[in-house]
Amino acid sequence: MTTPNRTWMCLICGWIYDEAAGDPEHGIPPGTRWEDVPVNWTCPECGARKEDFEMVPI
Repeated sequence: MTTPNRTWMCLICGWIYDEAAGDPEHGIPPGTRWEDVPVNWTCPECGARKEDFEMVPI
């Protein structure tokens, strides 16, 4: 059984990372789970670090 895709929100600027969409413009393909996003990835809007994101239901 697969886990549904989740969304993560930047606590600094509110940008949403959706696992289904990924962040292809910054090297993260669609379907990439949050735990598989590299630790050095940063928010494309404000440059916040991965630790500055929180899972949110949408």
